[in-house]
Amino acid sequence: MKRGFVFFALLVLATATPALFAQEAPVTGSAALSLFNRYVFRGYELGAENGVIQPSVTVTTRGFTLSFWGNIDVEEGATPSFVPDRPGHGSFNEADISLSYTRTVGRFEATAGWIYYGTKYATETQEVWLSLSYDTIGKPTLTVYRDVGSYPGTYISLSLSQSLPLGKSVNLDLGASAGYFAGTDDSWGTYDSDDGAYTGERYHGFHDGMLKAGLTIALGEGLSVQPMIQYYFPLSSTARRVIDGNSFNPGGRLADTMVYGATIVMSF
Repeated sequence: MKRGFVFFALLVLATATPALFAQEAPVTGSAALSLFNRYVFRGYELGAENGVIQPSVTVTTRGFTLSFWGNIDVEEGATPSFVPDRPGHGSFNEADISLSYTRTVGRFEATAGWIYYGTKYATETQEVWLSLSYDTIGKPTLTVYRDVGSYPGTYISLSLSQSLPLGKSVNLDLGASAGYFAGTDDSWGTYDSDDGAYTGERYHGFHDGMLKAGLTIALGEGLSVQPMIQYYFPLSSTARRVIDGNSFNPGGRLADTMVYGATIVMSF
């Protein structure tokens, strides 16, 4: 990731957004800071259990949402899916920008979006996505992501989420998701024991599952804290598989993983 990318992303959010939304329209948003034991993305451990800090900013108006999200690894350590750019040191190793548009019709909500992944530990890439959710118990949401950059492939996620009031200022937040992934170019070649290299068929299969429980605790007008715990696990033997000590999946084998921490949110 280019060194100036993070500063550019922040500059876009700080200066360009007010100009884009200058016309009279309701504008909402939030700024958040998360502290977790590790960073897991779609089941991949993108950092050892040394602690991460994840700032984010989101602004929404007229159905459009512009977001920035970052990851600061307190002390980078290698995992089956992660090669540190600064082993044993802190690193601001990811900064993402996304833009999406959401439309609601009756109980259905559809979103189309684009995201740029600015990563130091891997080649930068981009995805486009489409999602459809239905406003009922669990709010079932089906999302299809397509990498249109460095790692061509399709990731399909089915998720559920529910928030239950426990009191005047406390909600119980529950969630679950399941993902299927199919790589579509040679960067997703699986490990072939005959060649001793990643030259096998392209990786595909049921990928990762996730269960989540947390609380949203209101601290005052627009301010809340959200302690949370997540459990990630591989959904198939393909995702978990190891051959001759090497992950069958070129992105690294998936394993049962716990993520815990808390997020402070300021909404406006």
